[in-house]
Amino acid sequence: MRYSQLRAFHHVAMHGGFSRAARVLNISQPSVSDQVRQLEQGYDVLLFHREARQVRMTDAGEALFRLTSEMFEVEDRIAALLDESRTTLKGHLRVVADSAMHITDAVRRFREANPNVFISIQTGNTETLLRRLRNYEAEIGVVANTISAPDLDSVDLGRTPILGLVAKNYLPKGTHALRFADLSQFPLIYRETGSRTRAQVEEHAARLKLDLSPSIEVEGREAMREVVASGAGVGFVSEAEVGHDRRLRAVPFEDVDLGMSESLVTLSTRRDVPLIRGFLRAVKKSLSATKA
Repeated sequence: MRYSQLRAFHHVAMHGGFSRAARVLNISQPSVSDQVRQLEQGYDVLLFHREARQVRMTDAGEALFRLTSEMFEVEDRIAALLDESRTTLKGHLRVVADSAMHITDAVRRFREANPNVFISIQTGNTETLLRRLRNYEAEIGVVANTISAPDLDSVDLGRTPILGLVAKNYLPKGTHALRFADLSQFPLIYRETGSRTRAQVEEHAARLKLDLSPSIEVEGREAMREVVASGAGVGFVSEAEVGHDRRLRAVPFEDVDLGMSESLVTLSTRRDVPLIRGFLRAVKKSLSATKA
């Protein structure tokens, strides 16, 4: 096994093709193909399914890609450590969040301190978020509630109540709160399985022995908001995620204390990655400013 073979494999996997990998590495496409073929032959393993004009990783390829992602990230960290002249961070910081509203101030602070970093933010539920972190497809995750796992570091971002979400004129005039115990009287709009907001509602209903079930199930927060805005029923949302949609109204529950504790999570093995360290500093400054 040679470094050049692993590098060729890694870039084919990362960029989804031999030609694209060759352009990034600035070498010929036959050279990339030959390096990967030597790696496969040397260990008698198939790393890619080659189909027409595209390639697809095998199970062995996906497992190796996770390791090479870690390997080349360590290489980048070594370079950053040795580069004493570096005053600002560079690169691409990937964030996956159940809601980006919890980190907007931290993102602003991080960008002001590191204008050469490109930040991409994608939304996803807890299951999606953890999968992307563990597959090295993201550096930062923001998730509802506290997650305890041996491979994760977490920062508590605080707790916000869960509210009922309805269309502006859905409830009778003068209604300022809902009773959780009365929710069975309404059509309920749930997000997909894997949503922590949904899990909180279901767990609380089970503790109170309430028979609650959705009339409508939608995937994603924005889809849920649109269905609620149509007047189809009652949805659920964290107070921090209410937003400013004039079609919608958030209503508290008067008989329960239902809330979400948001956490920022990263892989423990990546805690020394400069981009991650820099973003965590911005988060801590943001939390300190909020408490001041």
